Amino acid sequence: MIYIVVGIFIFAIVQLLVAFINYLKPETLVRSDLQTDALVSVLIPARNEENNIGKLLQDLTRHSYRNLEIIVFDDESSDRTAEVVQEFAAKDSRIRLISSNGLPDGWLGKNFACHTLSTNAKGSYYLFLDADVRIHGDLVYDSLGFMRKHNLGLMSVFPSQIMQSPGEKATVPVMNLVLLSLLPLRLVRNSTRSSFAAANGQFMLFDAPCYQKMQPHEKMKGKRVEDIEISRWYKKNGIRIACLAGVEEVRCRMYPGYREAVNGFSRNVIQFFGGSGFLAVLYGLTTILGIVPIMITMSIRYVVYFILIHVLRRIFISLTSNQSIADNLIYAVPQQLSLLIFIIRAIVIEKKGGIVWKERSVY
Repeated sequence: MIYIVVGIFIFAIVQLLVAFINYLKPETLVRSDLQTDALVSVLIPARNEENNIGKLLQDLTRHSYRNLEIIVFDDESSDRTAEVVQEFAAKDSRIRLISSNGLPDGWLGKNFACHTLSTNAKGSYYLFLDADVRIHGDLVYDSLGFMRKHNLGLMSVFPSQIMQSPGEKATVPVMNLVLLSLLPLRLVRNSTRSSFAAANGQFMLFDAPCYQKMQPHEKMKGKRVEDIEISRWYKKNGIRIACLAGVEEVRCRMYPGYREAVNGFSRNVIQFFGGSGFLAVLYGLTTILGIVPIMITMSIRYVVYFILIHVLRRIFISLTSNQSIADNLIYAVPQQLSLLIFIIRAIVIEKKGGIVWKERSVY
């Protein structure tokens, strides 16, 4: 038992150290004095996004960086997504709508949408955005400056998350709690090891010539977590990448409630653990039940130390992610339970052979 307790304590301390490093040495965008008028292709896959797409297009039409082409791929939407885009396109010639003719065999929907968008793009950079993202400030200027400064083929961002309901607060922060306690984001850029890779499909900025050479969405056409797979594949091929978290200029409300969040996160949570269901379950149980053997075998002082370690970890991650410290402490237990639900549900889905997302089977 003592070896288990020591292992749990060491793991908790490692997570705290990683969270502290990400807070102390974050990967951040800074005001760029970059002088460029390079064409940036903003590429937006959209399926049943009538409630979101107009807000993003409004942000883009008002954005400080003007040399944009904005292409939306209507992926067989059954709502007014196409009509909303057409209304904006009638007012701004930079906006263009292309429509799907059906999903080819062997492709997943978003991967095919992104690949098709890239074949219609003319920019020096390809910025893939999810339709539910909002952008502010000088995001494109600052992102291009970061790309050029570090000679990147890919830069990805985990946006600052908008959370309004208790269900969102109990679920959405979980991904950053895992990511920022297991992966020092500086190593995504500075290490050549593909195990130190991460990306988020909500915001992926590619160097266009490199993209055209690598064809990442075609390469990953059947992968359900294509963003992480692409980041690892780029690193394996010696292409420099970076991943940022909590960028103020990018915001997103991912899910309106608990059920939608569970359904969404269950699609990709296992990939945060290298695709290993065993490691995912072990992580979930250790972080939720790890305190039990400590309470059984150790004095109250060590129980307090253990709790303090987890409180500090949450504080550092909340600060790095631009999230509420109070909410992430209040919802600590629901968030940990939600993580375990994500993991168990993902494993069950894998066994049963599929999940339906936006009226389409994704695997």
